[in-house]
Amino acid sequence: MKQHTRVTTTRGAVCGLRRGGIDTFFGIPYAAPPRGAGRFAPPLPHEPWDGVRDATAPGPNAPQPARGLGRVDMSPYFGEGWSRGDDYLTVNVWAPADAGGGGLPVMVFVHGGGFVAGSTRSALYDGSAFARDGVVLVTLNYRLGIAGFLDIPGAPANRGLLDVVAALRWVRDNIAAFGGDPHNVTLFGQSAGATVVGGVLAAPEGAGLFRRAIVQSGSGLGAFTTEQAARVTGAAALHLGIEPHVDAFARIPDDRLVATASALAGTDLRTAAHRDPLLGLSPFSLVLDTQPAEAVAAGLGADVDLLVGTNAEEGNLYLVPVDAYATSTRADVEAVAARAHPDPARLVDTYRESRPRATHGELRSAIMGDALFGAGSRALADAHSDALAHADRPGGGTYRYEFAWRSHALDGELGATHTVELPFVFDLTRLPRLHGSHALLGPDHPSAGLATRVHETWTRFAATGDPGWDRYDSGRRATMRIGADWTQVDDPRGRERRAWNTSGGSE
Repeated sequence: MKQHTRVTTTRGAVCGLRRGGIDTFFGIPYAAPPRGAGRFAPPLPHEPWDGVRDATAPGPNAPQPARGLGRVDMSPYFGEGWSRGDDYLTVNVWAPADAGGGGLPVMVFVHGGGFVAGSTRSALYDGSAFARDGVVLVTLNYRLGIAGFLDIPGAPANRGLLDVVAALRWVRDNIAAFGGDPHNVTLFGQSAGATVVGGVLAAPEGAGLFRRAIVQSGSGLGAFTTEQAARVTGAAALHLGIEPHVDAFARIPDDRLVATASALAGTDLRTAAHRDPLLGLSPFSLVLDTQPAEAVAAGLGADVDLLVGTNAEEGNLYLVPVDAYATSTRADVEAVAARAHPDPARLVDTYRESRPRATHGELRSAIMGDALFGAGSRALADAHSDALAHADRPGGGTYRYEFAWRSHALDGELGATHTVELPFVFDLTRLPRLHGSHALLGPDHPSAGLATRVHETWTRFAATGDPGWDRYDSGRRATMRIGADWTQVDDPRGRERRAWNTSGGSE
């Protein structure tokens, strides 16, 4: 039975839903609507409202194109696309009913989607399981594409990241009213959202706003340089027929910005000194001349507990659904290595030696997955653990995982691919749309016990800073391999790790 529940925030009262012992609030503003020139400005405070704001139904999300990925149904991940409306810099909150006196752990989730898509409306981000288990869960929308990440002269860089920081400030100021502890906040994200989390970890603006962080399939080496970003900005301005300045972009309506963002896909960002960390999959990322892993190595974020992980077959998502996996050739393997690494021949030889029975598709996927996520995640974990080892007063701990449960979707080939861990983290593996021959989890139903354990591990880390296995350091590199069985291993794929580290493959 549905009931209504009310909470008063610093900007006004909101009315949410109470059902099954869980309070849910949709679309609470954490910043002002980004209209006109404000789309390219820092996030500003939302005006207070009179009366009680309705928070019983999902609101609008950031302007974005419809997204798909070949033969696999990714709608639970991307949602249904753009739900129009200006007032979209908002959060959703799930909390145990009557938790107002609280002090509960808080988790704040940043969605993925290649910096151009995704939203709090996506089915995979229902926070009910977190609230059921005594955690206040917050999901947030942030600016995407040109409005969020295009580096435009006259505008602040990384506006989508600034939105996440603003949402964290909202959490600091308001979450106690929902039963949460503002001093025990875990910021976590997946894919592009995880790269943003790494960026916030390394940004002075984020200091003191969260106690723990989880980086799921992101990268501490995934930022563009200002030179690379300027190339994207020039291409966007040329496509629109305008000067590359914020005043000109401010006059362009959202529909044209969305269409232009899609037209920029595949822009060549390789320069004399740097490779494209996203391999051409997205023309948008953070824009930094110091990578997050490098900033963390210098000590930023050393007071934060950090859990970093990737999936065992990340690259499959970009090959299997578009029928490029089984048809991969030696030339395809060499081509992805050339895009990713300064010594591609040696990289390919290393992967062939460590995977002697691998097909061309498996090698191509493995190199792609490490280029996009694996090498940058390891770099972030190494940087954080090394900074702790050299700190006068070390604060947080570093932990690492590899998610290895395999989906049998698409004739069994999808595997432990990018995004497949999310239903387990949110304890939503039962969702019907996740099951079927072309669905993310495939025709099989994974063990309920696995989802329970993964979800409990994430909430345990949020509550205590300890996921339940040994800390990661640059000596052992202890990593929990998560699948039907859980096995802690030291320095998994060490030979492949060294192939990236010793040659400067991050550049």
